[in-house]
Amino acid sequence: MERSVFFSSGNLSIEGLLDNKSTDHGLIITHPHPLYGGDMHNLIVDIVRQVFGQQGFTTLRFNFRGAGSSQGHYDNGVGEQEDVLAAVNFLQNEGVDSIVLAGYSFGAWVNALASSRCSDKIHLVMISPPVAFIDFKDVPVLAPLKLVITGSHDEIAPAARVRELAPCWNPTAEMEIIDGADHFFSAVTQKLVAVLGGFAAGYAG
Repeated sequence: MERSVFFSSGNLSIEGLLDNKSTDHGLIITHPHPLYGGDMHNLIVDIVRQVFGQQGFTTLRFNFRGAGSSQGHYDNGVGEQEDVLAAVNFLQNEGVDSIVLAGYSFGAWVNALASSRCSDKIHLVMISPPVAFIDFKDVPVLAPLKLVITGSHDEIAPAARVRELAPCWNPTAEMEIIDGADHFFSAVTQKLVAVLGGFAAGYAG
């Protein structure tokens, strides 16, 4: 069961929800753009949490600075990277050894930028990286990237553009395009569950 937690990102207090299940595998899930209503209670964020939780992962979702009860203000993805690193540190201090860092939309972009400063026990999952909305030119080669997911009807993370960029990020990463899915996976969430569940089961196994 999730419990409310707060952890420090610099001098800011960041609000999160933690469900301790395992010290072997953990999941941190980051949310969509806070200026457009994104927070840790987003439906897709919660679906990702549930899928990995069912595979025995300890899960942590949190509100970026300025969202919900997290202190601070929106910082164009810069300060938000510090929030990601603080979340990783927090989960590692909980004793979690290997962490999947999953980001949805804006969260995928922030995670990608922050990942180069994470340990080698971090693996990335990008869900609907918003390549038509945010410039990904500063995203480096992503050695930790394992899985990229988008939808065939996603105008914010267009499948053709994501397919073009994914090999630049990591040519070994798995690419999944969910047929019929828009940016919000409307009416096809079970397809997303299936893709994530397969990955989580393989990772935990």
